[in-house]
Amino acid sequence: MDRKDFIKKGLLGTGMFITSAAIGDTLNNDIDEITPLEPIGYNHLPNESSLILENTVLHKAETRGHANHGWLDSHHSFSFANYYNPDRMHFGVLRVLNDDRVDAGMGFGTHPHDNMEIISIPLEGDLEHKDSMGNTAIIKKGDIQVMSAGTGIYHSEYNKNKDKLTKFLQIWVYPNKKNVTPRYDQITLKESDRHNKLQQILSPNPKDEGVWIHQDAWFHLGRFDKNFTANYKLKKSGNGIYAFVIKGDVNIGNIKLNQRDALGIWDTNAIKITANTQDAELLLIEVPMAI
Repeated sequence: MDRKDFIKKGLLGTGMFITSAAIGDTLNNDIDEITPLEPIGYNHLPNESSLILENTVLHKAETRGHANHGWLDSHHSFSFANYYNPDRMHFGVLRVLNDDRVDAGMGFGTHPHDNMEIISIPLEGDLEHKDSMGNTAIIKKGDIQVMSAGTGIYHSEYNKNKDKLTKFLQIWVYPNKKNVTPRYDQITLKESDRHNKLQQILSPNPKDEGVWIHQDAWFHLGRFDKNFTANYKLKKSGNGIYAFVIKGDVNIGNIKLNQRDALGIWDTNAIKITANTQDAELLLIEVPMAI
């Protein structure tokens, strides 16, 4: 398939997040579910200027989509809401990676999802979660939250603090099973367990480390001393890996990445990570590349 045909077959109409007027201290959100993907493969074709190697795609921080709603400042690694980029519809089954900042006293009003695995990783502050299954919980830095939307779920996420921001990563992954029973889970991890190593935070196995989802995906977090080197071996043949730099500067192989840069890699069995700054933090997202 050539580039023109590939883009023509790409997703259209990804208006997933539309904010409306605030009601009281919360914002009421009207969120539309995204159209299911056609089985079009990897969405590997990058902008020509970002092609580094045959099997990589580089997403520099400043090239992400950006939406500032006042109460919410969000950067989108992939097409989301009013940000549309046919070269950035997804990376394999990884559909959304939003870098969100929520103002004090504000939040996401109750809104629906279905047939999506949704993962939240707080980076600063906390959020109060409520959902249609009756769950009420607080997620904070050090926690990992997961929801299998399945047949349908409504939820809200609200920064109840009156004096500080909340920052978190919102990640959506397409499941390998549709219309499952919705579920919610969260865990608290020891951040010290990721010092100079890769801490597994998510897998397909409920009995494994971290949370689990309905997909052959593995997430890891690492925090490294300057000049420390780590190696990551992919768990499943045919998977790719999307490396997102949370803090500092790192090298993936010979490719230099700065804070909030990301590098997608496929057709590889392993990667080498080198920290170029002290306390560099990295999120590794291993996912199937075929939809």
